[in-house]
Amino acid sequence: MPENVESRTTRAESPEPPRGGGGFARFMRPINSLVERFIPSALVFAIVLSIIVMLGALALTDTGPVDVIRAWGNGLAGLLAFMTQMALILLLGFILANTGPVRGLLRRLAAVPSGRVMPYVFVAVVTCVAGLITWGLGLVVGALLAKEVAAEGRRRGEARHFPLLVAAGYTCMVVWHMGYSGSAPLVAATPDSFVAEQLGEPLSITATTFSLGNLVTAALAVVVVAATIGLMAPKSKGDIIEMPEHQMDEDEIVYDVDTPADRLDASRLVTLIPGLLLVAYLAVHFSDGGSLTLDIVNWSFLTLCLLLVKNPFELIELTKRAASNVGEILIQFPLYAGIMGIMAGTGLITVLSESIVAVANASTFGLLAFLSAGLVNFFVPSGGGQVAVQGPVLLEAAKSLGVSPRVAILAISYGDQWTNMIQPFWALPLLAIAKLKLRDILAYTTMVLITTGVLFSITMIILGAG
Repeated sequence: MPENVESRTTRAESPEPPRGGGGFARFMRPINSLVERFIPSALVFAIVLSIIVMLGALALTDTGPVDVIRAWGNGLAGLLAFMTQMALILLLGFILANTGPVRGLLRRLAAVPSGRVMPYVFVAVVTCVAGLITWGLGLVVGALLAKEVAAEGRRRGEARHFPLLVAAGYTCMVVWHMGYSGSAPLVAATPDSFVAEQLGEPLSITATTFSLGNLVTAALAVVVVAATIGLMAPKSKGDIIEMPEHQMDEDEIVYDVDTPADRLDASRLVTLIPGLLLVAYLAVHFSDGGSLTLDIVNWSFLTLCLLLVKNPFELIELTKRAASNVGEILIQFPLYAGIMGIMAGTGLITVLSESIVAVANASTFGLLAFLSAGLVNFFVPSGGGQVAVQGPVLLEAAKSLGVSPRVAILAISYGDQWTNMIQPFWALPLLAIAKLKLRDILAYTTMVLITTGVLFSITMIILGAG
């Protein structure tokens, strides 16, 4: 292989920190270099974090080594159901995106933005809006739209920076908890939930998710995210790392129809019937007042897959292609479940929360609770899990300080979503689809962490003063 071809291939598959450009690009260079040199893979991050949490439990609680190991081991299975949900959303999202009608829709969407900045802003805004509906939808939309916008750039001859597009596709996770599927507000609004004792009575989502303050903050957060992503758009073509050309199109699905069994596998009716049955189930579910859970998102994706594929041959082949994207998350999620087991089983979560809240007063409680929630999210990245282990602590502290419980609930919401930008747990499905590493997007998501952190901090200070 000629030297110049080899260097271009290596650059596409293993992105390097941008070197040229001006303005914001110059500001980003040291961050990119630091990330590239010192940030390990997401798997190593999870292993190191597990060790840190074990040592923290030994140092900060009265738990012994045997009990720490027991809490870790007992916790490993804690996310098995969730891990299956995530594997399905990744599998079904890939299949759905590669059906003919959806690929056509994504290409039409990807054709909308043009120019140096708008492709990145477009991906961020669409992703954030989808994430405000439900985080699962946001993650899949973000990953697939980022790839299609990158591919559209190649088709037009416009160089587009693929790592930044993928980072933009991840930004839904910094706004999701303010939206329809936010765990903390939904738990607080549910009678007999695990925070019912601290609340006394359910806290209506009109006081949290649908409050004017939260709606304004959500809108401002989308603007801040879009502006931050736009400012990071490379100015020089030499800064741009395009999506590898081999990721643009999958091979055409070819099959032979020779036998009666083959004719059945090639029949459109075989996939259409279960697809229509699922449509009927979803209609019954929502007519009965059912909500948009992660399971329902998955069954909605499965419904669309069954309705949009040409036949079982196509569904089977797309499933085989999608399976290669699922492997990495299956090994990492048990590690995070083990971390959650240590945090809850040893009481370390309570120690961390109480140590920050202990120095708070009525005015500073909101800000400090937000910061503590951001810290806890590193160790308990599941929003529902964080509400379960941290919610009672912060609600009790709010009650003792005479602070409205809505401040505690919103602090958990904002803190949980905020540090997602540097916590790789939720990025795993997106990175698997994009075939990138954590270090490829972390410098960009770190900047989103900084700018949205300022917005969320100001919001919590205002809530505390009010």
